[in-house]
Amino acid sequence: MDIQAVATQPFDGQKPGTSGLRKKVDVFQQPHYVANFTQAIVNALSPEQRGRLVVGGDGRYFNAEAIQVILKVLVGNGIREVLVGADGILSTPAVSNLIRKSKADGGIVLSASHNPGGPGKDFGIKFNNASGSPAPENITQAIYDQTRSISEYQWADLPELKLEAGSEYTFLDTKIRVVDSVDDYAALMQTLFDFDRIGDAIRSGGLSVCFDGMHAVTGPYARRIFGDLLGVSQDRLWNCDALTDFGGGHPDPNRVYAKTLYDFMMGESATDLGAASDGDGDRNMIMGRGAFVSPSDSLALIAQHHQSIPQFKSGLVGVARSMPTSTALDRVAQHLNISCYETPTGWKFFGNLLDQGLVRLCGEESFGTSGDHVREKDGVWTVLCWLSILADKQVSAQELLAQHWTSFGRSYYCRHDYEGLDADKAQTIIDQLAGAKGKLLGRKMGAMSVADVNVFRYEDPVDGSVSENQGVRVVFDDHSRVVYRLSGTGTDSATLRVYLEQIERDAQNQGADAIVYNESLGQFANDIADIQATTGLSEPTVKT
Repeated sequence: MDIQAVATQPFDGQKPGTSGLRKKVDVFQQPHYVANFTQAIVNALSPEQRGRLVVGGDGRYFNAEAIQVILKVLVGNGIREVLVGADGILSTPAVSNLIRKSKADGGIVLSASHNPGGPGKDFGIKFNNASGSPAPENITQAIYDQTRSISEYQWADLPELKLEAGSEYTFLDTKIRVVDSVDDYAALMQTLFDFDRIGDAIRSGGLSVCFDGMHAVTGPYARRIFGDLLGVSQDRLWNCDALTDFGGGHPDPNRVYAKTLYDFMMGESATDLGAASDGDGDRNMIMGRGAFVSPSDSLALIAQHHQSIPQFKSGLVGVARSMPTSTALDRVAQHLNISCYETPTGWKFFGNLLDQGLVRLCGEESFGTSGDHVREKDGVWTVLCWLSILADKQVSAQELLAQHWTSFGRSYYCRHDYEGLDADKAQTIIDQLAGAKGKLLGRKMGAMSVADVNVFRYEDPVDGSVSENQGVRVVFDDHSRVVYRLSGTGTDSATLRVYLEQIERDAQNQGADAIVYNESLGQFANDIADIQATTGLSEPTVKT
């Protein structure tokens, strides 16, 4: 078998964003494109970090072909051991777990998360470090620097490898081991939750569950964990065949793209818990019978009832949320007398806090929640948290929400996305808002007055690194907020995200639909940012 130094040239734009390098699949299909980026990752690692790497993806279109290219480059570079998921598939939290369990030096994750898959759709690659966390900015910058100067990559002329669980291959100095995509992750979940208690509640009929896999990577995980281990009937595990194009759907678990599940949970036949996960298994949607649980409320409720979850029996120590996420978690943390950290959007910002033991639970408004067991968002884990709480408290999700709001106030929270914007126009909106403090202070929206306008800046309490310009916050005198931020997860054009939060402390007014409740605030947000005048959009593309 030959190792070749293949001459190549840099590609423009191989800069990893919030969640790695994401482009249209056609871009990744260009000759040398995946090999270049893989070589750049290896080049950014020290020789001591080239011992063991994990490789896996969400199974979307082009996943199988890209995995073969990556393995050829890794063998060409003499990586001593590669652990790859069966058929090249591992959920993103499963990759993080396998990195940590095997004490690997890092992992290469192939996913565009909740973005659509298929010909002409989206693809992505990111690097996770030895803690299992998405690479911090100093590493992604080093990778990007390598992509800009690359002139060759190392290529092993391997045959096409059959990636069947249990298979092992040795090529020169590299051993490739193919691991079951589900086993290690399922075993981890059994150490974190009381499967007997949850299973007894399900099998006795005291707790009913419906899960929508959205034809994405968590289908096999759901069948093993919810079906085989906990006793959920197969007819309540929907769309659990993982497909390369996600069945033609959009694998984003929200009320728009998981509408069938949402409608079911709002109807007479609803189960006690309804849940969905996304393309790569890191996001979640939680619903009770007749009740949609916003991701921000879900995070706060898990914190409030953490003693129902065996993983957290010893306490939380601290919690963290991304800046746009509602302040519901802050109020619970204050009640528990623990620290609550506010970080920029991007799971990598939780990594240092988790590694230093400063927090044990963290989450983002974009349907992502997780604990200190991995260093990624974890959709299936979040569902298990809710099953633990419901089995322990033996009340409905709707009752849990009502109790929470009565105790802590309700953050009426939703997000307006303005998609497909010209990037310059989107940036103009942010820049104008950043300088508008003087004219906005004191401006009224109903009974609320604008008390502050600021640009979020984050200084990491562990390593002192600083992240500037992470979004604009308009804060009212009752702590309600509007937050503006440009998304970093798309593959073309720009998306302006506008986060709306009104805090309602009167229990008599806490039962409305959040999207309806925030209509006036949404129009206020459009007006003060001149969104319609700048973009021509009088309404957001999506409301969630």
